[in-house]
Amino acid sequence: MIDIQSTPDTREVPLQKVGVKNVRYPVQVLDKNKKVQNTTASVNLFVNLPHNYKGTHMSRFIEVFHKYHTDISMNNFLEMLEEIRTKLDAERAFGRITFPYFMEKKAPVSGSAGLMEYQCSYEGEVSPCLQPASQSCATPSPKGRSPLKSPNGAKFFITIKVPVATLCPCSKAISEYGAHNQRGFVKVKVLYSKFFWIEDVIEMIENCASTSLYSILKRQDEKYVTEHAYDNPRFVEDVVREVYLGLKQAGFKWFNVEAETEESIHYHNAYACAEYDSEK
Repeated sequence: MIDIQSTPDTREVPLQKVGVKNVRYPVQVLDKNKKVQNTTASVNLFVNLPHNYKGTHMSRFIEVFHKYHTDISMNNFLEMLEEIRTKLDAERAFGRITFPYFMEKKAPVSGSAGLMEYQCSYEGEVSPCLQPASQSCATPSPKGRSPLKSPNGAKFFITIKVPVATLCPCSKAISEYGAHNQRGFVKVKVLYSKFFWIEDVIEMIENCASTSLYSILKRQDEKYVTEHAYDNPRFVEDVVREVYLGLKQAGFKWFNVEAETEESIHYHNAYACAEYDSEK
């Protein structure tokens, strides 16, 4: 059958990205306690398209992704992109998968257990000068070297969005009793340089807020959580700075931290952001 996508195009317009978006697919990701976790991802996969090609072969993106969906670990993600790049004869391949990650969390006093959802994503890019290494990232590489390090490195980012609550330090300081509090989120985007557990980053972020959130709280738990928040007032600026220091101490070479809260008594959201680059 004729291959229309591979026929020449004479308009001389190269395309930076062509591919598939919003593909819903079941995947398996690493879980610190259960080894693997089954979840559902929204998948975006692209390659660049030179000016002389009419189109790309969309079905090949899905064919390659299907091979990897039962083990979409951090290092395998880049290997998948390299296979897509090769099969589609492209210079670059890009990918992003977004998925809900679930953790069992116990209430602080009663110990009642429930599931918390955290939005996570993997995002990467490969090209002939950005090759992923073949070594698995299931464990740290020998001598502490990154399993993704190649002569020119590889671009791979992990994003984790964590719901939190904050209590306003100013409100507490000026009020005779009480203080306004609000629910918000912290989002971190880190450049992968060595293996880490998503759970550890989530726990660190939650500890930087006035209090973490829970899916199940008994009365004694509510008392503890509200009093704990009152004893730990935080502006969004405080949260970002604390998370910044936690990520830096953990050894991440580049990261971005955002905090945003939906203010309970102001008709606006509060927001703060910071970025770190060890090479600057």
